Amino acid sequence: MSSPSPVQIREANAHLAALHRRVTNLEQRLEEAEKTVREQAESLIRKDEQLRAASQEITEAKDKEIFFLHEKLCQSEESIHKLNQTIKEKDSLIGQLQHRCQLLDSICKSRPLLDSMLAQMAEAERTGKPTTNSSFTDGESNCSPSRLSNHKDFSLSEDDSDDQELDGVVFGTTV
Repeated sequence: MSSPSPVQIREANAHLAALHRRVTNLEQRLEEAEKTVREQAESLIRKDEQLRAASQEITEAKDKEIFFLHEKLCQSEESIHKLNQTIKEKDSLIGQLQHRCQLLDSICKSRPLLDSMLAQMAEAERTGKPTTNSSFTDGESNCSPSRLSNHKDFSLSEDDSDDQELDGVVFGTTV
């Protein structure tokens, strides 16, 4: 083997120098790329942690809102139940008061007859005790069934519908 010529040595040295520069340049670019990848990875990790924290906050806020709304729903349902119960009680009271009102209307319709009867009783008391020449013996008594049956608000029969409404009713001072 012969030894290389000085030109070949220079060319080989130049080639080695260029190759060394190229390797150095590539190593530098590789380091820069690795640095960029590391920075991007760290940035992604930080962003991922931020997103997890934000997601956790949103989940907690959602859970709190759901709990609050559930509590509010339960309170509303309880209020509705109470109001429905109050409505039932008021409806029952209205029914009782309507019945009492009908009774009072019936009493008011009978008032002229009662006033007349009281006036006649007062007059009878003023005139005193009847004498033996009483006018009751002539058949013209105000209490005779023939005269009372002509009055539209008064009946001697126990089948009268107004009297049936009054059966079993107890009047009190409270309404």
